[in-house]
Amino acid sequence: MRILITGAAGFVGKNLCTFLKSIMKNNNQLYPGLKIDEIYEYDIDSTQEELDIYCSKADFVFNLAGVNRPKNEAEFMTGNFGFASQLLDFLKRHKSKAPIMLSSSIQATLKGRYGQSEYGKSKLAGERLFFQYAEETGNRVLVYRFPNVFGKWCKPNYNSVVATFCYNVANDLPIQVNDPSTELELLYIDDLVEEMIAALDGKEHKCDYDGLKPVEKVDGRYCFVPTTHHVTLGEIVDLLYIFNKQPQTLVIPDIPDGSFAKKLYSTYLSYLPKEKVSFPLKMNVDSRGSFTELLKTTNCGQFSVNISNPGITKGQHWHHTKWEFFIVVFGHGLIQQRKIGSDEVLNFEVDGSKIQAIHILPGYTHNIINLSSTEPLVTVMWSNEQFNPNHPDTFSEPVEVK
Repeated sequence: MRILITGAAGFVGKNLCTFLKSIMKNNNQLYPGLKIDEIYEYDIDSTQEELDIYCSKADFVFNLAGVNRPKNEAEFMTGNFGFASQLLDFLKRHKSKAPIMLSSSIQATLKGRYGQSEYGKSKLAGERLFFQYAEETGNRVLVYRFPNVFGKWCKPNYNSVVATFCYNVANDLPIQVNDPSTELELLYIDDLVEEMIAALDGKEHKCDYDGLKPVEKVDGRYCFVPTTHHVTLGEIVDLLYIFNKQPQTLVIPDIPDGSFAKKLYSTYLSYLPKEKVSFPLKMNVDSRGSFTELLKTTNCGQFSVNISNPGITKGQHWHHTKWEFFIVVFGHGLIQQRKIGSDEVLNFEVDGSKIQAIHILPGYTHNIINLSSTEPLVTVMWSNEQFNPNHPDTFSEPVEVK
């Protein structure tokens, strides 16, 4: 399959092109039924001759080109409707049978606050042109009305409030929110690209519109991405400031799979300046070695790393409720546990060359001994709760009773 992408250098185009190229480079392991032979990238710096050639060869066309922020509103119609008309003329000239996808906007509904949108009017005109093309040629046309799209590589201070907020917070710049209760419908770039890949395989999601709302329908006139998120500006800002403080708190907030928070966090990180990509951790160092907290979670405890010097024994304490995993990743050691009130000692010899996880049981006093006389013992530790100095749940008692 040969694919033409107009607007290839834009936010959506760059993400789509990069994803399609990754499919080609990885021998299509993710999409075994999709064979991509060539990708034609057309953008503002390309020539008309190139577009003509691409249209003669393409087996599928993604029309992502458009004008978002013109110097005057008249350019909306020229840039959106005008280019669409030109593209379709090239395809007609070559009697192309390639399916074509149009990147339109929810503003094309001209409903609600979009009622007088010149941008929306230009997008609606483009939609009508595409539907007319479908009637004339019998070719498959896929018209998508996208809401606000966000994700990596989106230009800040342009036409995406999410990109602007992410960039400013990541770079410690002020942001302005006039009404925190303002709600947005947001579409994540990876969800959009996933739908575009489905469209290549004829598995696009169809719909009709009830005002601003897409209603899924097998024979619908339009297409849509089924996963979007409705969030307020205030919710976005609150999350971004939590992400921004993570190097100080070490807390990873709740980011369930598929959640807006998870997608926003990935977007925020893509705007970090170089000096914030790394950050120091507080090492608690003494003659025995060191102990460093790595990450904390809101509901599932924390991760730490413990380094024991040669011959050193650490621990010799127990917990009522707290329990842990000890995972030795370097060195040779012995982990011992004894149930309080019992004489039986459980011994677990551990080595970084054979990584295993050891449950540290509640109600069992425990230790970890570095058996090497020359090398440190490095242990990754997970605890089911964050350490609370006001309620440490830690009580000294040696493992071996003499």
